[in-house]
Amino acid sequence: MNTTKKDIRALSKEELRTFFTTNGDKAFRGTQVYEWLWQKGAHHFDDMTNLSKETRQMMDDNFSINHIKVDSMQRSSDGTIKNGIRLHDGMIVESVLIPTAKRSTACVSSQVGCSLDCKFCATSRLKRMRNLNPDEIYDQVVAIDKQSKLYYNRPLSNIVFMGMGEPLMNYNNVLKAIDKITSKEGLGMSPKRIVVSTSGVPKMIKKMADDKVKFNLAVSLHSAIDSVRTSIMPFNETFPLKDLREALQHWYAATSRIITYEYVVWEGINDTKTDIEALISFCKFAPSKVNLIEYNPIDDGVFQQAGNAAIDLYVSMLEAKNITVTVRRSRGKDIDAACGQLANKDKAS
Repeated sequence: MNTTKKDIRALSKEELRTFFTTNGDKAFRGTQVYEWLWQKGAHHFDDMTNLSKETRQMMDDNFSINHIKVDSMQRSSDGTIKNGIRLHDGMIVESVLIPTAKRSTACVSSQVGCSLDCKFCATSRLKRMRNLNPDEIYDQVVAIDKQSKLYYNRPLSNIVFMGMGEPLMNYNNVLKAIDKITSKEGLGMSPKRIVVSTSGVPKMIKKMADDKVKFNLAVSLHSAIDSVRTSIMPFNETFPLKDLREALQHWYAATSRIITYEYVVWEGINDTKTDIEALISFCKFAPSKVNLIEYNPIDDGVFQQAGNAAIDLYVSMLEAKNITVTVRRSRGKDIDAACGQLANKDKAS
């Protein structure tokens, strides 16, 4: 691929229309091309069959389409599908299709590697190599939608930004991708079916609220005690719980949408009554619900899933305080596709 050419998907529809009028064609040609790129997911200019050969050649002379490629696909015994996604520059990210009886959920990545340093997450060990562009995020959703239709005979129903990377550290590109995903000129999905999961960047949570986004928010919390959270998520020292709490109160005041806390319980780390009481107190600052997530080991043995007694105590104490709590079993563990396991183990860039 000639990387000196501009990626055509970086152009707005108006910029495409201007390109065609400047080159002696009709403005509506730009609209046609825009539809091919976003609604129809064209990977090559020759796919645009209602355009003349000369028009397609002119675009090829001036632009590239830096589409992703599903480089590898693994299927779990539970039906989960993990994709190794090769980007135009050869780098790899991973995305996951999670099917249930009634839903097909896409778990998509927002960065190559990750900006943060959570000790229990395999992705964080890769460090951040670069942010994904809006079209690279969009393409993951398109690819998973096709897989859902092929293997489960239904379109994609939900999207979670819980793959590789911290979405709020790639804020502008994530928002541009979601705009395309939810636009009638893109995939037309409802923003209510999209969840952006963050480890907690207070300034950006406030910005999301002020930008009046329509999607849902999840926070990877794991402890409501600063010293414990910092020990497993060192960036908490920079973004302490006090600042996170203030940002989440701002979020709820601006959006009226409840917050989901993603929470893993580990043996000897956050499995005591004191930990639960701290979580209950944190949940009271803004309407919220708690997803207790099964832990997925990343080989070093430092973190161990807490026993059923600890999970049951969390559930009973949270429910006693009228806090909605769900115990979420992991999917795709046998192919390293579960939460915290995405690390390109078997891929070389």
